[in-house]
Amino acid sequence: MLDRRSFLVLGLAAGVPPLRVPHGDPFTLGVACGDPAPDGFVIWTRLAPSPLAEDGFGGMPPAPVQVAWEIAADPNCANVVRRGTTDAVRHWAHSVHVEITGLQPGREYWYRFKSGPHVSPIGRALTAPAPGSLVASLTLAVTSCANYQHGHFTAYTRAAQEHPDLVVHLGDYIYEYGKGKHPCPGGNVRDHEGPEARTLTDYRRRHALYKTDPDLRAAHAAAPWVPIMDDHEVRNNWMSLLPAARRKAAFRAYYEHMPLRRGAVPHGPAIRLYRRLRWGTLATLHMLDLRQYRDRAICGSGFAECPESRDPARTITGAAQERWLLEGFRESRAQWDIICQQVFFGQRTKHAGGPKVVRQDAWDGYSGSRTRVTQGWVDAGVRNAIVLTGDVHSHWAGDLALDYEDPASRLVGAELAVTSITSGGDGHDVDRARDALLTTNPHLKFHLRRRGYILLKVEQTKVTADFKIVRYVRVPGAPALTAATFTVADRTPGLFRQT
Repeated sequence: MLDRRSFLVLGLAAGVPPLRVPHGDPFTLGVACGDPAPDGFVIWTRLAPSPLAEDGFGGMPPAPVQVAWEIAADPNCANVVRRGTTDAVRHWAHSVHVEITGLQPGREYWYRFKSGPHVSPIGRALTAPAPGSLVASLTLAVTSCANYQHGHFTAYTRAAQEHPDLVVHLGDYIYEYGKGKHPCPGGNVRDHEGPEARTLTDYRRRHALYKTDPDLRAAHAAAPWVPIMDDHEVRNNWMSLLPAARRKAAFRAYYEHMPLRRGAVPHGPAIRLYRRLRWGTLATLHMLDLRQYRDRAICGSGFAECPESRDPARTITGAAQERWLLEGFRESRAQWDIICQQVFFGQRTKHAGGPKVVRQDAWDGYSGSRTRVTQGWVDAGVRNAIVLTGDVHSHWAGDLALDYEDPASRLVGAELAVTSITSGGDGHDVDRARDALLTTNPHLKFHLRRRGYILLKVEQTKVTADFKIVRYVRVPGAPALTAATFTVADRTPGLFRQT
């Protein structure tokens, strides 16, 4: 067995110089893996012996630092199948992104890093199945909206304990708010460092603060992540009109702290995050970016009656991303096409038969865009369509239709919206305002304003969604409970509740 000491000796023998910093362990932010392909994945770490250093560089010296990495076929890293070195440089805050290739498809691997005398924690990785291969199942832990100030990230640890194949994060990985700002009911549980994040240094320190959380680090080490950005990684409800300098800073820090491929390296105030991940013939994940390219809001971001927002030319995806998505539907041969995105997709109107009061920040404020995308998967003959949604700080389940005004309109898919990890505090079982939407929108089947995640099992004959909750986040350690279970059968759009 290649133990810790042997790894240290091998690292030094390979010419890895000692890390000359006075602060000790540089792996305080843990490790991560992401975006698996059939032959490999991305592995990530960032050297930061003093993660909250005021200059945003984590206590690292200006010089490049060489980092060794290993990929192993066993969880103890005894059977090493790939190893190498890379430089962590100050320009990227000494973050490390290594794109691993040449591995076997459809299997588990483990990975770790070394710098000087220090060895990182071990993380678990998976390669995607071979293209065109038959796959029995895929298990996703679906997460969103983790506000550090609002509670403990217990739900991340509970999701990690489910042993998922992938963690799909639908945005609001960090919150930009300053210390003590925007408290949850009962007051904030813990504090952000400093004022609202606006500069590159601010965003680097905020990401580092979040990654000091042991529950978040556990979730990253447990499985590959497939993340997408929403708004709080930059600023609440931001759009492309936000000043370029702030977008540039936020995008750079996001890339520096996430296990993303080279295609996501930001270019100034732009970052390419929409992408696809295929899991044999079983499933295709379409990851969308609904902040960067959308048309401006006309009537604010809340619930409003706004005929102008129903202009069919309006877009939430932008023209290029919409073409990419529709092309993906036409090319898909998967049993399940899973659209992973940030804001509520199906219609939620407050008044049945009256003025159309809908949430303007969601697809309701861009209904023409929703119609084109929905019609796109119908025209393409997509076998099964599932939409995964973040942002709303509540669990929701609903059927999807082409025309929500026509009760006879056939169902064309299902939407599963995940609650927050902590945002909003402990939550509650009864929310009169939001629960009332179940009555005015009969295609909506379930709502619960607790914290948690969705455990989604994709199989050839069905998809099963367990809506997991933790009943408190003000103190750590809450158990995970299953609040409801829904299934969608193959070629039968529409939700069936089991519990």
